[in-house]
Parts: sequence; C-alpha cells; structure tokens
Amino acid sequence: MNFIGRKDELAALEREYKRESGFVVIYGRRRVGKTTLIKQFIKDKNALYFLTSQESSKQNMSNLITKIAQFTGQSYFENAHLESLEQVFKMFADNKPEQKKILIIDEFQYLVKADPAFPSIFQYAWDEILKDHNVMVILCGSHISMMTSSVLSHSSPLYGRRTAQIRLRPLRFAEFSMAFENLSFEERVKIYSVTGGVPKYIEFFDNDESLEKNIVENVLDRSGFLSEEPSFLLSNEVKETSSYFSILKAISMGNHRISEIATVLEQKTNELSPYLAMLVDLFLLEKRIPITENNPEKSRKGLYYINDNFMEFWFKFVYPYKGELELDNIEFVVEKLRNNFVDNHVIFVYEQVSKELLVDLCKSGKIDFNISRIGSYWNGSTEIDVVAIDEQNKRLLAGECKFYEKPVGMRVYSELLKKCGSISEFKGYKVIYAIFSKSGFEERLEEITKENDRLILINGENLVS
Repeated sequence: MNFIGRKDELAALEREYKRESGFVVIYGRRRVGKTTLIKQFIKDKNALYFLTSQESSKQNMSNLITKIAQFTGQSYFENAHLESLEQVFKMFADNKPEQKKILIIDEFQYLVKADPAFPSIFQYAWDEILKDHNVMVILCGSHISMMTSSVLSHSSPLYGRRTAQIRLRPLRFAEFSMAFENLSFEERVKIYSVTGGVPKYIEFFDNDESLEKNIVENVLDRSGFLSEEPSFLLSNEVKETSSYFSILKAISMGNHRISEIATVLEQKTNELSPYLAMLVDLFLLEKRIPITENNPEKSRKGLYYINDNFMEFWFKFVYPYKGELELDNIEFVVEKLRNNFVDNHVIFVYEQVSKELLVDLCKSGKIDFNISRIGSYWNGSTEIDVVAIDEQNKRLLAGECKFYEKPVGMRVYSELLKKCGSISEFKGYKVIYAIFSKSGFEERLEEITKENDRLILINGENLVS
C-alpha cells in the first residue's frame, strides 16, 4: 500500500524540524503506522533511525554504537570502548555539528524495560548534549501505558522536555478511502468497519477480492494474520487479559452502562472501574456522554463503547465462535456474518463515518456551521445519531444516519422533527436537521431541502444541493 493521509502529522513534524532543537514523542497502538510515518518524514533528511530490540541494555547500546559509526562514516567507533550512553549520544551530536540531524529511537519502551533508569540517562543526554547541537529527537513507542508513564507523565524524568507529541490514531475514513478509490462508498464503509483504518490491516485486504473472502482469509481462518490480534494487543499492555476480554465481550453484546456490564459479569461496579479506566487509557474504550451535558465530567449518563472498529468486529463475530473456528467450521461463522454484519455492526460504524463527513463538510465551508462539539444524544426514550453544537451562533444540528438499501423518504425526516421537538435540552437553539444516507433520497425529500435551509441531506460523501 502506498503512503496515504497523515498530512497533519507530517506538517507537525516539519514544524518541529524547523526548530533549533525539537523533541517529539510519537506513540500509538501496534500496526497504526508510526514507523511508516517516521520513514516518510525522514526520507529526504539527514537522519539516524534506530530500532531497539528486546535484548539487554548493553546489547542495545552496542547496536546503537554500530548504527552511529555507520551514520558518521567513522567505522573505528564500532570497536571503541565507550563508558556510558552519554558518550554514545555525544559521538552522534559532535559529527558535522553544522548540519541538522534527526535521531529516531523506535520502540523506545524496550530500552526502558531493559533499564528502568534509561529515561533519566536520556534526560541528561538531551539537556547536556543533544538540545544544543541542532538535533531533532523522535522517541517512538507502541506500548501506550509505558510510553505514557516513562515519557509523558509528570513523574517521568523526561517530562517537560518534549516540544510536541503525536498520538497516532487509525486513519480517518477520508484518508482510508484513498486506498480503495475503485470501490463504492458502501463497500468502503463496510471494509472500514472491519479494518478500522489501521494501515497494517488494510494492507492485508485485497480490494480485488470480496470483503467476505478477505474476512475469512485474514480473520476467521486460524492462520490468518488478524486471527488473534486482540490477544496480542492486550497482552502487550496488561497482565490479566481474561478480565479485559470479558469486559469487551460484554460491551460488544450491547451492555454499555457500567451497571449492565457488572450484572453480566456478576461483579460489583467498583471492581470494574480500574479495568474500564485502563481500557479508556489504551484508547480501546470510549466513555460517551450525551453531547448536551453541561458538565460531562460529572455526568452519570456515561456509556462505554469499544473505540476500535476491528476490536468491535472481532468481539462480535470471532470471539463468541472460537469453538467453531477451532474446528474449522468457518461456514457457520460466515452465515452469522451474512445475517448480522450490517444491522449489528456496519450501521454503527456508519454513524462514526457520518460525524467525520459532517466535520469535513463544515470545515470546507460547504455547510455553514461552526462545530464547537459533536457527538450523539440520548435520554430514556429518545436517541439521535449525530448532534453537533455551534455555540457561537447558538445553533444545533441533529442528524439521523440510515444505511438503507433504498433511498430515504419523508418518514425519517418527520420522525426526526418529532424527536427534536420533545427534547428540552434543544430549546434555546436554532435546530438544523441533517439526514445521512448511503443510498440517496426520495425525490420529495430532495425538493424540500431546496426550499428549506434548515434541512441538510448527505448522500454518501456528497452534500445534496
């Protein structure tokens, strides 16, 4: 797959490169494209890229000395007896000091694991050597909890040194679509609902084959690349994966309140809280609050959702059927997919995609609406898929997302009007209505939008005008 997207991240790295000395931390889940981003950034620059290994600190230092000797063209350094890591970094900084240099240490967490004192050592190296030598440093890691504690937290010796940090997220739908330009909007949404915009996953999905075949070969087959991916992801971050698996399975089954999750698992809510907090910190869970809440941090209406398309898919369609898959009864699971994939999974991802599309349409000026915040709304009896608030102009946009096979008609619009009229939190705002459809709209609804500037129709990725 060719390099796609990441314009904002590359722009941020270029800004840091222009500093006299930049210290950037890049972190994110496995396979999200951190190394690919870095290599794209440095391809025309004077940079030393060092990938650490799960070896001893001494062996990593030896490997780094070899890399620096090759980088500086001074091969005699490979056999030099260097007493400390500070000397290693000084060797790098002193080489052609007039030239801007970039030092990248990838999988930084392995150095910390091998030697917990390494952050302190690197702090000294940065403060006393690197930052005054026209050097840009990039520390990169995929162990989120360790990168947070060892580099980003207040307790880390490196706290306050970084000039920028990038948490690399999966590709947004618009970026992801660049890899599948020959496919329809509907097909792209379905693939995105499985891969979640994780670049490494996308590489394994052949867009010349059907989605079903891709899922069978890469996910359902026991030898598939993604067959055990959630196990690898969690074991990389936590010790007792079974508790986390139970929580994720319960949520994937539609239990979003902490009380519901506790009931399913036969545990007390306070026993679950640390596990939920860890999953949120790892960006695998998201605690969602109705967008109209004035004090979201104090709201009791929070619901937990899996914040990763692939994990959600896996816990819905792979984990519950591990027994069948172990017996190579793949067709049984495929039949479950055929019956439930869209209604039980894709339609929810489509809501996420619709929010992204709305943000992009507003940013481009195609929709006159300044988004202050965006999310969803729910109370005891009413749910609205997409709600955005324009605080500056006291406007609120309420939208419904329909992944129907047929064009959307007047009934959906009428129901949306009725819902919004009954919600007290919407009072005081000028309400604008939006309908998102993957299959277009009936002619009568399109005629209304030409006469009514408070109705917006989005057909696939396009605004209906």
